[in-house]
Amino acid sequence: MMQTTLSFLCVLLPACVVVVVDAKPPHIVFIVADDLGWNDVGFNNPDIISPNINAMAQRGIILNQSYVQPACTPSRNAFMSGYYPFRSGLQHGAILPQQAACAPTNRTFLPQELKKLGYATHAVGKWHLGFCNWNCTPTYRGFDSFYGYYNGQEDYYNYTIFGGFDFRDNKDVATDQTGNYSTFVYQERVRQIISAHDPTTPLFLYLPLQSVHVPLEVPAVYANMYPNLKTDGRRIFSGQVTAMDDVIGNLTSFIKQKGMYNDTLFVFTADNGGWTEFYGNNYPLRGGKVTVWEGGTRAAAFLHGWGLPKTGIRYDGMMHAVDWFPTIVSAAGGEVKNKDIDGMSMWDAITSLGPSPRNEFIYNLDDTILPIEGHAAIRQGDYKLVKGFPGVFSGWYLPDQEYDGHADQRERDRHLSGELGPSRLYNLKDDPTEHSDLADHMPDLVKTLEDRISVYMKQYIKPNFPADDPDSNPDKYGGVWTPGWC
Repeated sequence: MMQTTLSFLCVLLPACVVVVVDAKPPHIVFIVADDLGWNDVGFNNPDIISPNINAMAQRGIILNQSYVQPACTPSRNAFMSGYYPFRSGLQHGAILPQQAACAPTNRTFLPQELKKLGYATHAVGKWHLGFCNWNCTPTYRGFDSFYGYYNGQEDYYNYTIFGGFDFRDNKDVATDQTGNYSTFVYQERVRQIISAHDPTTPLFLYLPLQSVHVPLEVPAVYANMYPNLKTDGRRIFSGQVTAMDDVIGNLTSFIKQKGMYNDTLFVFTADNGGWTEFYGNNYPLRGGKVTVWEGGTRAAAFLHGWGLPKTGIRYDGMMHAVDWFPTIVSAAGGEVKNKDIDGMSMWDAITSLGPSPRNEFIYNLDDTILPIEGHAAIRQGDYKLVKGFPGVFSGWYLPDQEYDGHADQRERDRHLSGELGPSRLYNLKDDPTEHSDLADHMPDLVKTLEDRISVYMKQYIKPNFPADDPDSNPDKYGGVWTPGWC
């Protein structure tokens, strides 16, 4: 049900007259930056040139404790469904092109919920929630239109991965933009969507950008904006961030030109931490993408625009990726009726700058190859417990340095030898960079958090991470990654 506004007309009247007016739901733009690290945005790192992102964040509410999953697919599942990936079979990692896997189709996705509230829904960019069956794809999951690619990464210019082409305009293969830099191709489709949109209908625009995922590709003019960086990789990566920033700036201009800006809520978040091996950076946080360390899971994120009574602040309330589903629905004036989801609406807390309703969340549960590669991690209040192997990138990485994996290999060897112990405990309020393991000093709290993990494990679904399926081979479909083989 849409929210309503009550107007009381009591001046010079014998009795108050109550006028009920339907509140106009906002337009919502949900921007996901791929593999963007904590230290890869200008509002956390002044060396990054991102004036548009900076302005939106600083004139909005920066979410200082907004968490995501360690990798692409799990976070996107959380955004779209409100469920933890370990309850969806998607906790083990990103869906690979050859895998017959997708997000559970029996769960309502965010655009489906928003369509109940009258929204037009469009997705532009990266999907990465499965495509082996048409029912897994965006226009079957609540989007009126889709323009982008199904897989987790591809070339920014020729739109291929592993020898197969992957670019769609709705269900149709789209080859007409081959050779053009994808970030700008998405910008043009966004312009077309906004230009054609009727502002009296609420718009939900989901913009999961390809930037700044590998491969490291950007027009030279952007890389050349960072002449003081020593490494070519960090220079190109930083240029990718600035190119993305230009697109986001142009997006806001399109919305202003349409007269929709004052009625638009912008959501911006990374999908996981920066990939340290490929020049993403999360300093001073520990670790990176594919780890349950803070550097892999604490997102650069903010809200901007409609509905925010106070801006220019950092909100420290705890929030998780699963919360975006009910939070966005609440902002739209609706309510999620499904109480089985893991997400909580943060809308009232954020807009009132009050305490978060969340005091606990699961970083990830993955016992696939315990105790060597599997892990479990939970946060409750200020404390974080990590069990098993947190992930291969376990250090503190300065920007503009070539990645050296020797220290990470030594850390993994220490884990395998049992030197590090079965569990590690950190106080994130006092030690947000995870330097001081408190497990030996607080055994009772370790036991309490291990017991909480055991409770969550009762809902655990085995990872759906199958072997490669030969029926996926794009050579069978004219060289195109194509649904219909599972």
